[in-house]
Amino acid sequence: MLIDDFKLERYFAKYEFSTKYLISSSDCDGFSLEYILSSADDKEMSLWNNLRFGYTDSRGSEFLRESIASQYKTLDLNNVLVMSPGEANFILMNTILNKGDEIICMYPSYQSLYQVAVSLGAVVKWWKFDSHQNYQVQELESLLSKKTKLLVLNFPHNPTGFLPSVDDLNKIISLARKYNLLIFSDEMYHQLVHDASKQIPSICDLYENSVCLWGMAKSFGLAGLRFGWVTSHRADILKKMVSFKDYLSICNNAAGEVLTYIALNHKDNFINHNIKKIVKNKKLFSEFVRRNSDLIEFVEPVAGSTALAKLNIDCPSLDYCEKLVSKTGIMMVPGEMFDYGDSYVRIGFGRENFDEVLKIWESYINEKKP
Repeated sequence: MLIDDFKLERYFAKYEFSTKYLISSSDCDGFSLEYILSSADDKEMSLWNNLRFGYTDSRGSEFLRESIASQYKTLDLNNVLVMSPGEANFILMNTILNKGDEIICMYPSYQSLYQVAVSLGAVVKWWKFDSHQNYQVQELESLLSKKTKLLVLNFPHNPTGFLPSVDDLNKIISLARKYNLLIFSDEMYHQLVHDASKQIPSICDLYENSVCLWGMAKSFGLAGLRFGWVTSHRADILKKMVSFKDYLSICNNAAGEVLTYIALNHKDNFINHNIKKIVKNKKLFSEFVRRNSDLIEFVEPVAGSTALAKLNIDCPSLDYCEKLVSKTGIMMVPGEMFDYGDSYVRIGFGRENFDEVLKIWESYINEKKP
């Protein structure tokens, strides 16, 4: 397979580990090993202390799949397959798509959600958000046809932080059922909702013809574990995916399984901590935008750890970001990395030093004013 470079990841590779400040990260600060183990009970610590580095079940060890299944209302361990999140997306697309298949994907979107499909010869149709960064269900229906095979969703959404209501989510599922569509639901920010009253269920608990993705990277602040899972009532799809996995990672690392198990069993210690930080930083950014309203427009996200901000500037956002990192050491992701025009940037709210970075950015802004 020939596949285009992953623009966003190549951009991060250029700056992420060589510059001082990150203001566009989609993950939250990583928790330490000590923090994870401090949450463990006696049974979990016994698993850790007696860890052996042999092969693990290619589907994911039974104790981990049982814990994962318990996070959902309609699943058991046989509905769960554990693997790296990026690997899961790659495998799913390779096992269900053929050249000429039509898929619908949200726009803007994380590149891997559509690029693998494009490289397989699939035809992508875009479901775009409006000027207020909301997705309209009626616009989705206008894109559907008898040729549509797959609907790719991402709620909470990266990069906008958009989250539909439960009513709108059910309308989307009704359309999928009407057209007999498979839904691939990227739910990497699942439960990372700023107001608990707006929480939505996983699509796999609502729709029998779906494959859903969640994991440790975003909601839990454990991106370095590289652990995720897919859930589905489609046993045929899971069977194909685990067979394809034999050519990639084969199985999961034993230590990561135990650490994931501990974090999942004590998820409030991780997710709630991240939500508090995101809400605090979102407020700081809203105040920052009010002070600099001539430069920045901002639609407040309701979920996830990111948002898009529009810059009123006289140059492409890529150029602005390159100058900013050169002058201040602040890495900011331009909208061009999402193929989304040239006046947007992604803001990430998951870092403890967010306030410090805003102050440096504001100094830069004030220096540029006449």
